[in-house]
Amino acid sequence: MKIFAAQVEEGKEGKDGKPSVGPVYRNLLASNGFPSVDSDLNTAWDIFSMSVQKYPGNRMLGWRPFVDGKFGPYVWKTYKEVYEEVLQIVSALRASGAEPGCRVGIYGANCPQWVEAMEACNALSLICVPLYDTLGPGAVNFILDHAEIDFVFVQDKKVKEVRLKILDLHFGCIILRFLVVVAVMVCFTSLTAEQKEMAVQTGIKPYSWDEFLHLGKVNEMEILPPQPFNICTIMYTSGTSGDPKGVVLTHETIATFVSGVDLFLDQFEDKMTVDDVYLSFLPLAHILDRVIEEYFFRRGASVGYYHGDLNALRDDLMELKPTLLAGVPRVFEKIHEGRETFLGIGIKKALEELRPLRRRIFDALYKYKLAWMNMGYKQREASPLADLLAFRKVKARLGGRLRLVISGGAPLSTEVEEFLRVTCCAFLVQGYGLTETCGPTTVCFPDEMCMVGTAGPVSVYSELRLEEVPEMGYSPLDDPPCGEVCVRGKTLFSGYYKNPDLTRESIIDGWFHTGDIGQILPNGVVKIIDRKKNLIKISQGEYVALEYLENVYCVAPIIEDVSISYSSVS
Repeated sequence: MKIFAAQVEEGKEGKDGKPSVGPVYRNLLASNGFPSVDSDLNTAWDIFSMSVQKYPGNRMLGWRPFVDGKFGPYVWKTYKEVYEEVLQIVSALRASGAEPGCRVGIYGANCPQWVEAMEACNALSLICVPLYDTLGPGAVNFILDHAEIDFVFVQDKKVKEVRLKILDLHFGCIILRFLVVVAVMVCFTSLTAEQKEMAVQTGIKPYSWDEFLHLGKVNEMEILPPQPFNICTIMYTSGTSGDPKGVVLTHETIATFVSGVDLFLDQFEDKMTVDDVYLSFLPLAHILDRVIEEYFFRRGASVGYYHGDLNALRDDLMELKPTLLAGVPRVFEKIHEGRETFLGIGIKKALEELRPLRRRIFDALYKYKLAWMNMGYKQREASPLADLLAFRKVKARLGGRLRLVISGGAPLSTEVEEFLRVTCCAFLVQGYGLTETCGPTTVCFPDEMCMVGTAGPVSVYSELRLEEVPEMGYSPLDDPPCGEVCVRGKTLFSGYYKNPDLTRESIIDGWFHTGDIGQILPNGVVKIIDRKKNLIKISQGEYVALEYLENVYCVAPIIEDVSISYSSVS
């Protein structure tokens, strides 16, 4: 049996009220200690600035302009062009009073302006704070207030959602009222006269994108690069209850993660090149898309942004022809099932429309290729004939150049993963991670069918172990070992912003407790099987796992999505 992780410490029985803990695992590349990090790569600014020097003429950021009532072909900015605009933003920010340590909010859909604002933060030692409204009503203004944001870059459609708040400070019988505002608001495009007037009336200095770039041109100033220990970003994630929590990630953490991806990918025959293209549609405000883009910038490759409509994503796929696609399981389930003609590429739906003979041929080719893959053959070598006769059409529906598909955010069903591994003629891997772990802390290997249905082994700069959860019957010393996934290492967050109590509750003796229940297979691979806080006790005294029930109901073809909540009624 092939082993994919190294056990570096033994498990321990619980005593004195402490839970049992399982063995500590590391990546095989770190079995004798974490590898040294690239000495030239210490901050997120280093990632970008070094690539500008190496690949100034390479295409970096692409988008589809809206012309004559429709979206046109992709237009690109090179690394040098992006760098020049970043320097103008830096100068404009400094001219507006920005100093190292200021918090800068970025609010809007993925686009080149989002990344340029982010890189300007890196160049000036500012703290990038992504804003997004999927955390619930009022989340944006909560983050603006909680993070004490001084400047905000915003998409034109989101301007109206950046509202003001009144704070009441009580000093005995005296109440002082303060208006909390950002000093400067920069729109990704342009502001209407009404939007400008509203901003001015509330004390905000508004700029269109071109106006802000011009301000930088006429006030040239130097960059103030960060130190590795400086905060790079505060990413807010949903809490189990109450307000969002701000995850603090340093420059060193992000740079170390990128170095780890370098080492991980060096193991494999297929190498990333400057010709690789990533289609970005996961929110940049989430860690997975952020670290993927950081790595593409590291390699001088290209990132193209979707035009804003997920239901028309196939247009972007056909126009961009990406080599990497990343998404959450719901995206790949819809590609697989073809519900509501999502992306226009529902594979199973297309199969159902084939004549019986052709469907039987497809099924036979599928089983033939799967059998060879299960015997250890690489997907591209398992059955070139099956790829030519049947599966090249699936690949064509995904743009025709796809080499790697990444699924994260939640476990992907074994059925969907196996089907896509066979039919899309590309590597498909799952990973597991959180914002607190700076993205994937485990990731599968390409072409390893034994990892189907799992999240893969622990990443290069992380350590992982399981901890007992007695109320759920999980023990890391049982066979199979199961328990709460705990992580420590060099890509862990620093803590929750302004929330030391939650930080102490989550990080105990250096181990971050994820709240997810995992199982470690004999080959060292991790499988996520449950969620610690998804267990509720109903009035009959029985425990029920809500996520499991949701997965059961979602199997029904008439159900698009489901969310189950529980409240006791006396």
